[in-house]
Amino acid sequence: MDFSGYTAAQKISALVRGIEGDKRWNTALAKAPTADAMLDLLESASNKLKLGLSRQELASTPPLRDWLWFKKNKPLFTIGDELPRYRQQ
Repeated sequence: MDFSGYTAAQKISALVRGIEGDKRWNTALAKAPTADAMLDLLESASNKLKLGLSRQELASTPPLRDWLWFKKNKPLFTIGDELPRYRQQ
């Protein structure tokens, strides 16, 4: 499929649909130690799907922008201990 005429938001939506439910991608994204590592994974996924998204588009377009923010910062609140759910063992 040719995504060249799509907006960044449409490409991000296609990327999210492309990795949604894939256990390997979800595990890799959840275990990424930093937002930059997560961004590397998202860029790799974008390249595999031939979406042509730049790092800037990935970092500034919702919902990925929000995923990266939560990776960089502590959640606004947590229930129980301080670890976010994806980091609990």
